[in-house]
Amino acid sequence: MSVVPSRVIGMTTAVTVKAGTPGARPSGDRGAAVRLSADEARRLALRAQGLLGAPDRKAGPRGVLRRLGAVQLDTISVLARSHELVPYARLGAVGRSAVEEAYWSGDAETGAFEYWSHAACILPIEEWPLFAFRRRAMRERGHRWHIMADADRSCAAVRDRLRAEGPLTATDLGGAKNGGEWYDWSETKIAVEWLLDTGEVVCTRRRGWKRVYDLAERAVPDALFHDDLDDTECVRRLVAQAGAAMGVATRADLADYHRLKGEQVDAVIDGTGLVPVEVAGWDKPAWADPAALAEEPRGRHRTTLLSPFDSLIWDRPRTERIFGFAHRLEAYVPKARRVHGYFAMPLLTGGGLAGRVDPAREGRTLVARQVSLEGAKAVEPMARALWEAAGWVGCDSVRVERCDDARLAAALVSALTALG
Repeated sequence: MSVVPSRVIGMTTAVTVKAGTPGARPSGDRGAAVRLSADEARRLALRAQGLLGAPDRKAGPRGVLRRLGAVQLDTISVLARSHELVPYARLGAVGRSAVEEAYWSGDAETGAFEYWSHAACILPIEEWPLFAFRRRAMRERGHRWHIMADADRSCAAVRDRLRAEGPLTATDLGGAKNGGEWYDWSETKIAVEWLLDTGEVVCTRRRGWKRVYDLAERAVPDALFHDDLDDTECVRRLVAQAGAAMGVATRADLADYHRLKGEQVDAVIDGTGLVPVEVAGWDKPAWADPAALAEEPRGRHRTTLLSPFDSLIWDRPRTERIFGFAHRLEAYVPKARRVHGYFAMPLLTGGGLAGRVDPAREGRTLVARQVSLEGAKAVEPMARALWEAAGWVGCDSVRVERCDDARLAAALVSALTALG
């Protein structure tokens, strides 16, 4: 692998990688590693994620999706659903209808599809071939965690309905549940999800948050509708994509982005084009996107509230390593044991994480149910972020219910009043 050109500003080279580290080449073969400070690594990560520098408003939400390579889906909706919050964090008060159109327009050439990446994610349609390895693995496993009484009959019935009637929801197909708990799926729902897992069926749009299923052969563009890439090539391209989306990453980071195994990363890392780097304070080898290294990551830092499912922070160890900020989603933690609230959203400002807020809406009021701030410098940015979020979701007032520091609470209320 070639060494990054010396024109890279503020980054020098050094050969200090320890041999035998998982994912690293022997010291005599690895070449000169680029040395980054922790601050440089942080700025590379922010720039790669579209949170440092002028946003590409012309590309809009569709451009955000392609830059990130995956946007996680989740059923929780507080200010908005997480897949809406991700482009909002990067573009500002982009129209929510524009976000939905970018994801679920049904456009065969520029659209998207849903599949298993970091979790259930929206993915650019051009990534369809890259997940052939996962579809094959699903087929080889032979079943989901749900068991069908008559798999062949149920799958055939779903195929026939979709072929004859076009795209349908699970409800259209006969119902998603048997009437019990949410996980008590009907035979038809299990069948259509199995066909989605294995690639015969695809979801390229939603209707009222319900997946609309179609035959993949009809919905995926002809040029992309193939499983020609072998498993190694699929993984190689996904690791390269993850590296570009993160800017700089360890082996564990690269694996986590699309939920790969560390061994899979090891097998392909030399062919990804990612550059070996050493980051001050990181105790593991890392790799960086050469395009990210070739430009100085400068520009305006975004001040915004982040979804806990945002790809900048969805991996807790990486978030702590880069930002020194420990955060976890507490929606599934019993209420009495929550520290920061049900859906605490970290505050990104000045290139760092400086607090969090657990938001809610009551009519046209955005309610900050619980606010935590890292210090006085976070007060004004939190006030700005709350007002911007309020305007985006159609609220015209902001109310603070609780802050973990009484002095900062008073300052936050004053700042909100001044900005309002």
